[in-house]
Amino acid sequence: MTSSPSEGAAVDEQAPKIEFPCHYTIRIVGNNAVDFDTTMLDVVERFDPQLDRDTVKHHDSRNGKYRSLHVTLYTTGEEQLKALFNELKATGMVQMVL
Repeated sequence: MTSSPSEGAAVDEQAPKIEFPCHYTIRIVGNNAVDFDTTMLDVVERFDPQLDRDTVKHHDSRNGKYRSLHVTLYTTGEEQLKALFNELKATGMVQMVL
């Protein structure tokens, strides 16, 4: 008798723990506006004044309507990340932060 992979095996479905402080990469997706990059990076710099803007990666959607930024920042904890996400969303320019 064979068992399915889920039988008899404990599956840990918890997300991996992040050990703070650390460098953490986020993806900010929003409308492709002229000042999107500057506005988003100004917000991120309030949380990480040492942010290196030269390391930020940019990508526009196929039709050019949306833009995403991949930003690696130094973060000290989950509270800092939550506050950053809230401030980014408060700009009104962000569709999602991953």
